[in-house]
Amino acid sequence: MKIGYYISILISFFFIACQSHQEAKSSLYTYPEIFPDYKDVTIPSSISPLNFSVKNAKEMRVDVKEQNGTVTSFYGKKYVAFPKRKWFDILEKNNNSFIELSVSVWNELHPEGIKYKPFSIHISSDEIDPYIAYRLIEPGYESWNRIELCERELSSFSEHAFVSNRMAENACLNCHSFLNYSPDTYLFHVRGKNGGTVIYQNHSAKKVDLTKLPLGRQGVYPMWHPDGRFVAFSSNSTFQVFFHQGEQPIEVFDQSSDLILYDTQANLTSTNPLISQDSIFETFPAWAPDGKSLYFSAAKSGIVPDSVKNIHYGIMKIDFDAQTGQFGDQLKTIYQATDSTSASWPRISPDGKYLLYTQASCGTFPIWHKDADLKMIDLESGEEVDTSILNSSDSDSYHSWSSNGKWMIFTSRRIDSRYTRVFIAHFDGKGQWSKPFLLPQADPENNTTRLKSYNVPEFVKGEIRTSYSTFGSIFKQMKK
Repeated sequence: MKIGYYISILISFFFIACQSHQEAKSSLYTYPEIFPDYKDVTIPSSISPLNFSVKNAKEMRVDVKEQNGTVTSFYGKKYVAFPKRKWFDILEKNNNSFIELSVSVWNELHPEGIKYKPFSIHISSDEIDPYIAYRLIEPGYESWNRIELCERELSSFSEHAFVSNRMAENACLNCHSFLNYSPDTYLFHVRGKNGGTVIYQNHSAKKVDLTKLPLGRQGVYPMWHPDGRFVAFSSNSTFQVFFHQGEQPIEVFDQSSDLILYDTQANLTSTNPLISQDSIFETFPAWAPDGKSLYFSAAKSGIVPDSVKNIHYGIMKIDFDAQTGQFGDQLKTIYQATDSTSASWPRISPDGKYLLYTQASCGTFPIWHKDADLKMIDLESGEEVDTSILNSSDSDSYHSWSSNGKWMIFTSRRIDSRYTRVFIAHFDGKGQWSKPFLLPQADPENNTTRLKSYNVPEFVKGEIRTSYSTFGSIFKQMKK
């Protein structure tokens, strides 16, 4: 009985293998419905394999045609997993060109196989930073369980947590920032009892409680000055309200917000009347790459939450002298808000030519706004640049430039309207964006079965080698 059973199993496997390795009997001149959608995307030559699934597939075959005409076939069941060595060999040989993928599927509807219209993947010669860092968190409102600050290697599927809230009695970890993309200098906040801003610098970590410095204000959204001495923070009093009807479940807003400057050498905070006006909400600071000016979002204050839909943020700019640590005496409007637009998260390209921001209908927290889109301004001409290829019908929000300005990473809820996931897009440096692609995973289903949101993704130039033990003494002090 057992011998017959094993023989039947072997015959079944042999039949399936032969079925998927043979040619499909018919063709369809439409593109396959693949997930993630990697059709006609532009990728760096160092990106991990773009494994994907095909809807309703039981067996599948992917023929990859290179520029020299070589065709390599890959096989899978519900999804195809490209072997890493072969994948990078193909990308290297076709760098600064493209490959063509033809997908064949066998299922109950097409037992003899159907071959779909081929699509292309473009391989850019522009390098990308080797790592990204982000916060993983449940998309909740009032509570959370496990929060981790993680780093992912882009050339593989390797991910590791370099900080976890399990060490800090499940406190909230948020608002990380890296100095010039460096894995050796960064900061993050820890909320709760004995919390504060944790700064890792010069191979050691320290905690700073900004509320105990002269200004007596906490820091919320941070950004390092390029010279490494200063950090610009917004100091926000943030609240949230819930809606009992409509598509938007929640609104997050500030009752007050100003900008402050932290001097890491002198351990002092300071500000300027132009960036801390009572009648203005100032938030989301962002330094110019040369460090000579600070951009930020600003709106006329109002009574919240009643008037939150009438609060619209523009983008301002103020000069800064790093030698003296002083701001200028004039504000310049870069983006003028309207009655139907509000701008958040200004980010300047590394060459200083473009300003990328998130636009929503109102308010300061676009992640909960389905109409939130990425927008960009040419700072030399003042004209808006077409970013339509980046956006979707759902929230497209936080974004960050790569160190060479040729790639951008952002979060979007376009897959299921609930979880923010990471997308990467190529930029030619002249105003043209390419179709963004979802961060690759070893198993494509991980993109939907992982019940975590990716929050505040940033490019990093190297591996973050700090570990839980690096912050052990700081977290122990927080428990007292």
